[in-house]
Amino acid sequence: MNRPRGCPGLLAKTAIAPLDRVKILFQASNPEYRKYSGRWLGFLQAGRQIVQQQGIMGLFQGHSATLLRIFPYATVKYMAYDFFHMALMPTPKDETSARLFLAGSMSGVLSVFLTYPLDLVRVRLAFDTKSKPQPGSLYQIVRKIYHEGIEVSTDGTSPRNLLLNRFPLLKFYRGFVATLMGMVPYAGTSFLVFGHTKSFMYRLLLNQDTHGQPLSPEPPYIRVSRTTVDLAAGALAGAISQTASYPFEVVRRRLQVGGILHPERLMRFTETAAWIYRTNGISGFYIGLGIGYLKVVPMTAISFAVWSAMKRSLGV
Repeated sequence: MNRPRGCPGLLAKTAIAPLDRVKILFQASNPEYRKYSGRWLGFLQAGRQIVQQQGIMGLFQGHSATLLRIFPYATVKYMAYDFFHMALMPTPKDETSARLFLAGSMSGVLSVFLTYPLDLVRVRLAFDTKSKPQPGSLYQIVRKIYHEGIEVSTDGTSPRNLLLNRFPLLKFYRGFVATLMGMVPYAGTSFLVFGHTKSFMYRLLLNQDTHGQPLSPEPPYIRVSRTTVDLAAGALAGAISQTASYPFEVVRRRLQVGGILHPERLMRFTETAAWIYRTNGISGFYIGLGIGYLKVVPMTAISFAVWSAMKRSLGV
């Protein structure tokens, strides 16, 4: 039952991995790549520099953590959405925009909570432009994050009783508050727009309901496959949800790499947001949004379309 929910994420994430790497470098204000973020087609120039510094596989640095994360993330998200959808809307008459938004938001929050440490590891790997991808780098970055901020005393005494030293797992949840704040509009809007758009396009183009049942004896308005409609609905959902949640994503990336600058403490959401505004103004919260569209729109379209197609094929 979980297969149709995990596979869409794997296929979609692999397709846009190079764009994801460049977007993270822009969002996290990597000093070497900040100059490209405001340029037309700057992502191509950044990609070329990555290849020059780290080889072609540098475009996929951090993708191993993405693959480890995306299957459980997508599985939990789609499985939880089906569960919440059934619990909140047992019949089509119960479907409302508020309930669709709530079901999407709850599924997104649950999935990101369970897989967040892998997302942090992925960002740290993608942020590193000094070393080439090599075996064991995933383990090394996990070990480095775990030991961040631990004071080494010279007299043999124990380090100070800091919060991060007492609860090292908190280091793997840097930026989690910003993630939750962004996940609610992202996941909620994504499922809401997909559900409404899919229903509208099925009625308009296919003369069917969302389960593929004919609404009347009349032939479809145009000949188009259900998968094509699912792709279009998913693309629109991706574009709108990305716009709604993008400022939170920028803050999250800065918080996630904050352990490099301030390993001894957790940076605050307001502190990071104020820094972004001081240095770049309002536009700083939308840095790399163009790449976000190039990444999220096809990824969301593929993800929703594969999810829908595999549910149909398995009768789920």
